[in-house]
Amino acid sequence: MSTTPVGQWKRWCAVVSVATGIFAIVTTEILPIGLLTSIGGSFAVSDGTAGLLMTMPGFLAAVAAPVVTVVTARVDRRIMLCALMALLTLANVVTALAPDYRVLLVARVVVGVVIGGFWSIGAGLGARLVPGSGPRATAVIFSAVPLGSVLGVPAGTLLGELAGWRVAFAVVAVLSAVVLVALPVVLPPLPPVRATDLRVLRTSLRGHGTRAALLVTFLVVLAHFGAYTYVRPFLEQVTGLSGTAVTAVLLLYGTAGVVGNFLVGRHGFGPAATLLAASTALLPFLGRWDAGAVALLVVWGLAYGAVPVCSQVLFTKAVPDAPEAASVLFTASFQATIGVGALAGGAVLDHASPSAVMLLGGGVAALAVVAIKKTAPR
Repeated sequence: MSTTPVGQWKRWCAVVSVATGIFAIVTTEILPIGLLTSIGGSFAVSDGTAGLLMTMPGFLAAVAAPVVTVVTARVDRRIMLCALMALLTLANVVTALAPDYRVLLVARVVVGVVIGGFWSIGAGLGARLVPGSGPRATAVIFSAVPLGSVLGVPAGTLLGELAGWRVAFAVVAVLSAVVLVALPVVLPPLPPVRATDLRVLRTSLRGHGTRAALLVTFLVVLAHFGAYTYVRPFLEQVTGLSGTAVTAVLLLYGTAGVVGNFLVGRHGFGPAATLLAASTALLPFLGRWDAGAVALLVVWGLAYGAVPVCSQVLFTKAVPDAPEAASVLFTASFQATIGVGALAGGAVLDHASPSAVMLLGGGVAALAVVAIKKTAPR
């Protein structure tokens, strides 16, 4: 791309296209959180069982991240991003039309493949698309994660309340199709700079920095998704909010997440993990009142908004010479932990209570704070 003003504009359009693709993916991935009770009711499954809609994509994404990246290592990254967005569109269509819960789970498996491949390839493209402004371009790409929470999930949840959860996924399918059309238009050719193979991944795993990034990411993401996957049952059963009120609270949470991405993220994992531990642990006690629940969800949003970019930065610093390998490790560890967190939280929910799920999240986040201090460079 050219370095003229028009060329720069095209570069940033390319960044926005990747960010929009991640926005569609994030919205697809976590939309079941806002519609969990509705979907479970449609297929007569418990809230914990409905949590498999989060578990399946997480586990599949963890496997797909290295597999897709290695198998397609010599394929133009623009072609790969377009192919993965086509799969996302198909998965959302199948979800909207799913006749039973098993078909729905199959569609979520496809979503997992898309998450693993698209995140691994797209997360590290900021510096390639806008040379000289890599950190800013990366921040824009990762802003799609909290934006998926602030715009995609609340809007989808509201739409699901008004017209049914199937309509919500149909709308996300349309969004995915729009991104699919835009990607080949605005993205430049992106031949692989360095083929990411198993040897590169094995070498990347050996460093102390990589192991520290894996540990911290595991604990923080486990704490978050173990609790957040079931935030709707908590707000409905413990706080006593209506469906519309839950949507409004999720909107506030997502707005705080966007702020946290840019504000808290610059201070690193420590403050994010501390805020996450405090907000989730206090919810069973202060979340019984509307004001307490709202305030703690805002703090929670500030904390989690910083988590994806902080994790990506840790892996990038640990593997500075192989940015795509760093993205693969980031994506695989992040997504596998989403699956573990959703599964663990679902088991606690079905055998205990929503409050117990929040306390579990707070305890794990506290462990993350300790791990961050222990692994910090001296």
